Amino acid sequence: MKSKLQRERRSAYRYFRDITTRWMDNDVYAHVNNVVYYSWFDTAVNGYLLEQRVLDFKASPAVGLVVETGCNYFASIAFPDIVRAGVRVTRIGQSSVRYEVGLFANDEDEAAAQGHFVHVYVDRVTRRPMPLPADLRRALEAIAAA
Repeated sequence: MKSKLQRERRSAYRYFRDITTRWMDNDVYAHVNNVVYYSWFDTAVNGYLLEQRVLDFKASPAVGLVVETGCNYFASIAFPDIVRAGVRVTRIGQSSVRYEVGLFANDEDEAAAQGHFVHVYVDRVTRRPMPLPADLRRALEAIAAA
């Protein structure tokens, strides 16, 4: 029997980025539509990589492609909430990384949603998997879960 997934606390995450909800994020049910959560995952992770100067959209020989993603929802988020996205890395492979993201509404300590995605790094030209660049690996290790 599968155990029930538990809502995690902010302390489980290593890096945080604030995200402002927008009126257009709400759907007809008066909460943020589930599709928007995935854009927040992407914003939080890529924001971290940009801050660490390990992501160069135009010149990097390595490109991270999303090959897996998922999300569990526990509580609603709605405009005008402020979302605090917590990020951690739970697996670093030769050419891949698994990120986990917790989304916290306003000052809540428990996640409203928890998601993940996996990047596989490929050569920009050949699109074949390639080893993670050393500087990227160091940045990922800095937010790896204990």
